[in-house]
Amino acid sequence: MPVITELLKLRTFCKRKGIKLYLSNNIQLAIKLGFDGAYIPSFNKSLRHLNYKLKKNFRILGSAHNIKEIRLKEKQKVSLIFISSIFKKNKNYLGLYKFINLEKLTSINIIALGGINRRNLKILSLTNCSGFAGISYFK
Repeated sequence: MPVITELLKLRTFCKRKGIKLYLSNNIQLAIKLGFDGAYIPSFNKSLRHLNYKLKKNFRILGSAHNIKEIRLKEKQKVSLIFISSIFKKNKNYLGLYKFINLEKLTSINIIALGGINRRNLKILSLTNCSGFAGISYFK
C-alpha cells in the first residue's frame, strides 16, 4: 500500500496547485483514487473501461501511431489522442505529411508528440492539432 499512499499525496498536491492528474494504463485505479482521468497507451486494446461508471469530468486520453490505433482509440472513447512521432525519427516516425493525413481521419482532438522543439514549433501551425507535448521543447 505504500504506492497508493504516495499516489494519494500526489493527488492532494495536484489538487492544491490546480494541476490535472492522469494515471497511465489503469483506469480503474484512477477512478478509485479520484484522479482527473487516465491515459491509455497505444498498445492497450481493452474496452473494459466502457463499463465503468465515470465522473462527469473524468477524461480518458490515448495515444496512437497509425490509423488502426486511431480507430481503436475512437472505440475506447478517448477525448484526446497523442499522435507520434511527428519530428523524432524513431520506429513510430510519421513526418509532417503523414501526421496531417492521420489527424484528418478523426474528429477527436489531436496532440502532436515527438521531437518538437523551438526550431520546428512553427511548423505545427500547418496542422490542425490542438496542442503539443514533448521533452525536447523544454530542454
